[in-house]
Amino acid sequence: MKLNEISDKEGATHSRQRVGRGIGSGRGKTGGRGVKGQKSRSGVAINGFEGGQMPLFRRLPKRGFTNIFAKSFNVVSVGRIQQAIDAGKLDAKGTIDLAALKAAGLVRRSKDGIRLLGDGELSAKVSITVDGASKSAVEKVEKAGGSVTTAGAQA
Repeated sequence: MKLNEISDKEGATHSRQRVGRGIGSGRGKTGGRGVKGQKSRSGVAINGFEGGQMPLFRRLPKRGFTNIFAKSFNVVSVGRIQQAIDAGKLDAKGTIDLAALKAAGLVRRSKDGIRLLGDGELSAKVSITVDGASKSAVEKVEKAGGSVTTAGAQA
C-alpha cells in the first residue's frame, strides 16, 4: 500500500448537496428553507433571540467595570535582562531604559512604560530606569550591585 492509494471507505463521504437547481433536484425552488418568513430570506441575524423569553444575556447580572484610566505596562523580568546581557544584546555598563530594551528586542512597542519584575536571576551590575518595579526585582538588582530608578509612582 502506498500513500497515494489511501482513500476513505465507500460511502464514508457524501458529495455536497447543490441547492436551488430546479424542482427536479428535490432541493429547488425554496432551497430547503421552507416557505416565507424571516428565516427564508437572506441576511437574517436572530442569534440570542429566544422567542420573546427574556434572553440569557439579559437575565444574568452585570458585574464590574473597565477602568479607563488603568495603565498598561510592558513587563520585563530580571532574568530576561540577564539573558539579553549574556547574548550581547544589552550593554551592562550603560543605563538600561525603554530605548535600550527596544533595541535589544525585549520590548516590541512602548505602552505606558516598563515594569520590572523579579523572575529569574541577575548576576551583572546594571543601572535600570523603569516606570515601575517589584520589591523582589529591586532587591535582586541591588544584590548584584546595580541600581533601579523608578520614574512612575509605582514602586
